Amino acid sequence: MSDRLKILLADDHTIVRQGLKLILSAHADLEVVGEAANGREAVELADRLRPDIVLMDVQMPELNGIDATKKMVAANPRIRILVLSMHKESVYVREILKAGARGYILKDAIDTELLNAIRSVAKGDGYISPAVAGALNEKTKDPSNPVDMLSAREREVLLLIADGKTNKEIATHLNLSVYTVDSHRGKIMEKLNLHSAGELVRFAMKNGLVD
Repeated sequence: MSDRLKILLADDHTIVRQGLKLILSAHADLEVVGEAANGREAVELADRLRPDIVLMDVQMPELNGIDATKKMVAANPRIRILVLSMHKESVYVREILKAGARGYILKDAIDTELLNAIRSVAKGDGYISPAVAGALNEKTKDPSNPVDMLSAREREVLLLIADGKTNKEIATHLNLSVYTVDSHRGKIMEKLNLHSAGELVRFAMKNGLVD
């Protein structure tokens, strides 16, 4: 069955991967070839298994979905990444599409939408969940959205701060100097009118950037 679409599942929740595998296995044109529980493992498996499609969560341990997507696409431009996430905030959608993902679907989608999205992305078309497209349009119309005041790099730094990373850990993760990270942190606080790491974390949670 060489015409089967080879799919890699990347999600840190075992029950989610099991559910997806159950849905996909029922279709003769789809084959789950691997499962990854974190972003780093997903990148390694994508390189080794060369799947056609990666079903990718955004928030995963060790390496988030945005960084994992960048690495996968850099290593194999033909790979097609479909994001499966609980988050519909525009900041996530824009960043991961910019990183090279071909589609974005919400975890509360019904199975037929998931299958349509997979086959659409496999053909080379994009797929964006209607709810996500609506959020994107709303954010585009609303320049006062505070997250949109941040640059792409500042959003990356904010996500890592909210994830509990220190300036030194963020510097290592993003290949920046600690001074540069500290500068980004200062600009983020200034733009958002926040004054502590705790306020940054609460802001990130309120805006759906972290669980």
